[in-house]
Amino acid sequence: MNNRPRTALITGAGSGIGRVTAFKLWGAGYNLALAGRREDKLRETVEAAGVDDDRALVAPTDVSDRQAVARLFAAVKDRYERLDLLFNNAGYNAPGIPLDEINEQEWLSVIAVNLTGAFWCLQEAFKLMKSQRPQGGRIINNGSISAQVPRPNAAAYTASKHAVTGLTKATALDGRAFNIACGQIDIGNARTDMSQQMQKHLLQADGEMAVEPQMDAQHVADAVLYMANLPLSANVLSLTVMANQMPFVGRG
Repeated sequence: MNNRPRTALITGAGSGIGRVTAFKLWGAGYNLALAGRREDKLRETVEAAGVDDDRALVAPTDVSDRQAVARLFAAVKDRYERLDLLFNNAGYNAPGIPLDEINEQEWLSVIAVNLTGAFWCLQEAFKLMKSQRPQGGRIINNGSISAQVPRPNAAAYTASKHAVTGLTKATALDGRAFNIACGQIDIGNARTDMSQQMQKHLLQADGEMAVEPQMDAQHVADAVLYMANLPLSANVLSLTVMANQMPFVGRG
């Protein structure tokens, strides 16, 4: 058992933070299950890494679909027999909308992925980690710095990410009895293909538009690997990694 490679599951693995973190974990010897809405993007992640097929399980999944999530974790158990790490990374952000103009569908879409979907994945990971032998494992939730401080016109996203913080703390507490560690990484302005467009013109609290500094997404992957490699007797409950010069500390 001790010689078996560790297994991790990454949601939102077809691009951005998820893809960069997949590369990092493969490099550290993990076998990976990759979840995301688009199978083609997940396969691009595998092909770009150049790993053998037995080290990658491609599992197209809509995390807001309860049954799809159950099938995902059943597939992980069937392929790798256990799960050592869940990086609960999938997320969705609606366009910037004034609070009083958010409609029902926009609100529900954000909550469905960022909170409900995160919970479905976390719950299935918890069940598997609780039942497997040796018992235990680690869950890392992607909170975003919006779990701490909002941007303008982002009420739904901010609410969902603040809720993830509560979910992280509840899981960290409930997991103690089963050797399950749960922590959260709050990320600010990591450079990805998506962020290159978003960061060009960002509304600030004073109403001005600004281009904000970014950091290499590799630093996020490094932080996730650090958290993942801790023994289960230790936990990083909360870690913030951000572009040093972004307007976060003292925002507004």
